[in-house]
Amino acid sequence: MKLKDLILASFLFFLVLSSWYVLRAVRNELAVENYSQDFLIILLAFTALVMFVINPIYSWIASRSNFKKIIVYCYSFLILNLFFFLMYSRSLTSENITETIWLGRVFYIWANVYSFFVVSIFWVLIINLYRNYKSRKFYGFIMAGGSIGAIFGSELAIRLSESFVSSGLELFVLSASILLLLAMFVAVYIFNSTDSISLSQKVGGNSFDPIKNIMTKGDIRLVASYSWLFTFLMTIQWICAIPIVESYSDLSPKRIELFGRIEQLVSPLTLLSQVFLTYFVISFLGVRIILILYGVIFTIVFLLYGFFPTVGVVVLSQALLRVFEYAFNKPSREIVYSGLDKNDRYKSSVFIDTFLTRFGDLTGSFYIGIGKLIGIGISSMPFFSIPIAGFLSLVGIKIFSKERFKDL
Repeated sequence: MKLKDLILASFLFFLVLSSWYVLRAVRNELAVENYSQDFLIILLAFTALVMFVINPIYSWIASRSNFKKIIVYCYSFLILNLFFFLMYSRSLTSENITETIWLGRVFYIWANVYSFFVVSIFWVLIINLYRNYKSRKFYGFIMAGGSIGAIFGSELAIRLSESFVSSGLELFVLSASILLLLAMFVAVYIFNSTDSISLSQKVGGNSFDPIKNIMTKGDIRLVASYSWLFTFLMTIQWICAIPIVESYSDLSPKRIELFGRIEQLVSPLTLLSQVFLTYFVISFLGVRIILILYGVIFTIVFLLYGFFPTVGVVVLSQALLRVFEYAFNKPSREIVYSGLDKNDRYKSSVFIDTFLTRFGDLTGSFYIGIGKLIGIGISSMPFFSIPIAGFLSLVGIKIFSKERFKDL
């Protein structure tokens, strides 16, 4: 893997995550607002439904296209969506209270779709372009560009936070669209400068390959189960954190600033880990141990939430989970994806990283809702989630009982 290719891939991820992190703090604020209205579960349900509908459309495009067409079609569509939100938000006035509320709800759903598709399509490029044993260990360094992008995007969100009161989504959306457009140009350049047969040929297959493969292939089903479980657990800890953040301040700009400050703490820690630790940790521990450790990390977080429900613990837990996720677990999962067949690298990986992760959010929310119905307080839910964290580690073990993953 040449240094130029590594830097270019890292820069592409910088642009992709910069675009998303400009929008992320606003998405989080809308989650807090809708949590107070007991509307968050409904939003997550619609998010999962939209993901389920969009995936066959994406698979249909992928079946008939090479990577260049996939990224141009998909990123262009998302940019057009951003401009739709921009134009519609401009048409609203202070009298359009109901329309403004519903715009926020629709944007929350769409922002979740946006975040997973822009990142998943980026990783389609990486796992198809860099698949040999040595180059895939540099996934952490590539992700370091994304961490710098997260820092940049979070800082931009902080600087735009006061505009949320006067201008709503406008400046956030405009900034994100420009960054994603640049990312599309860089991705096309990478495609044009590579001789990869996998990227230049049509993927083939049909629209429902991801669903069929998860149902019929045991290894795909295990990888899918792992992704569903970790997002299930991530959602539980996030919903448990929301009332803590809500009690921190009644002012939207203050909460947006807190979310931005969390990103400014997490992102540098993740960046340092990706640059200096990821390659060596993956080489020393191996992918299997890293996947197993996730359940241990969640157990620690749930114990902290249960015994010490403070804003400081929320910040610490976010740092612990996010650094482990983006410095070690995410690169390890992408290494697993790189060992899949071509059709699964293009389609199943995207389906898992979009619909199943959003379905994990939804089922995690239902889990919290069921707890409320049977009289379990939100402060006690972390304790009841610890056995599920153990099951996540068990699935990590089972993944590597499959022959194709034993050399990872």
